[in-house]
Amino acid sequence: MQSALEEALSSPVEAGDIPMAVGAITTAEETTFEAAFGTRSVDGDEPVSMDNVFAIASMTKPITATAAMQLVEDGELDLDSPISTWLPDAADLQVLDGFDDSGEPVLRPPEREITLRDLMTHTAGTAYTLWDADLVRYGEAVGGVSPLDYDDPATWQQPLMFDPGTRWEYGIAIDWIGRLVQEVSGQSLGEYMDENIFMPLGMEDTSYTLSPDMGDRRVDNHQRQEDGSLRVIEFTGQEEPVREYGGGGLYSTVPDYLRFIRMILNDGSGNGNQVLEPETVEMMSQNQMGDIRVEMLHTTDETRSLDAEFFPEIEKTWGMSFMINEEQAPTGRPAGSLAWAGLYNTYFWIDVENEVGGVFMSQLLPFVDEDVLQAFYGFETAYYDASDF
Repeated sequence: MQSALEEALSSPVEAGDIPMAVGAITTAEETTFEAAFGTRSVDGDEPVSMDNVFAIASMTKPITATAAMQLVEDGELDLDSPISTWLPDAADLQVLDGFDDSGEPVLRPPEREITLRDLMTHTAGTAYTLWDADLVRYGEAVGGVSPLDYDDPATWQQPLMFDPGTRWEYGIAIDWIGRLVQEVSGQSLGEYMDENIFMPLGMEDTSYTLSPDMGDRRVDNHQRQEDGSLRVIEFTGQEEPVREYGGGGLYSTVPDYLRFIRMILNDGSGNGNQVLEPETVEMMSQNQMGDIRVEMLHTTDETRSLDAEFFPEIEKTWGMSFMINEEQAPTGRPAGSLAWAGLYNTYFWIDVENEVGGVFMSQLLPFVDEDVLQAFYGFETAYYDASDF
């Protein structure tokens, strides 16, 4: 298995297809494999290592969901009450019902208000401009879709693309959950995560803010060019103040994210601390959107993402906040496994049946770049091909 996994990680790097590949496998008890291949930057020759820091983007989402579920356990939040109970401006959200003859957006009230369960499963109606052409068109009509700002509720009045609970679309739902956590806890999202997730689990290299030490260990991000080559995306430093969004923004390492995965595999326990109750982890790991299914994400900007759907030939649902494959995946991942990814091509999966999990990280755009996605699938396939499951 060791040689097969190393080959899966090293081959695409040695071929020049991707800048780096860092991968690891864990059981519920311990890391059983880890390896790193490539360089921190295509402009340099410093080898990438297990302690290098990656922007994990939407791999932030399951951590935000964990924070919210802690507050559900404490009775501070409720899965099925309108989120306007805590965030009154959520009651003002409107559904985009098309465009009139002059191209102006047509808005209407939703059939019902959004709940925390809707947000957890991406069935709330929220969207991203990166994968929704109608939201792009709406922005062009109204002068732009403003970046989300915790201090400006008006920036959160992006239209819903459908009535809550009627279908699935990936969007800013988990950012709303980040707002809920801040509102209910009275802390910034990063402070809450530090105190209630990162410190208890020993995730010392996970944060919204790059410390000087983490900054020194950060890998470069890259952009795929039309000819297939890679160029470094210039890093000009973090925006101040650092934006602590529920949907993305964390930096982490592969070993740190394995600690989070082990907590899920251990029914909410990690590093000697009970972060979630076993019943909560079980709920998070189950389909929470009924007969609704995950759909293809159609890109509006191929430099940032290609059309995206993992294993499009099989049905997928959503838990809190994990994608769940309802059938065995071509890689060998069993039905009922949990997974998701980050925009810069970082990936994880949690095999609940066999009590193992894996993390794969590179750092480049576009999302689901064909070479890096094949490298991730190859890593996962090599693991299951060499396993006795």
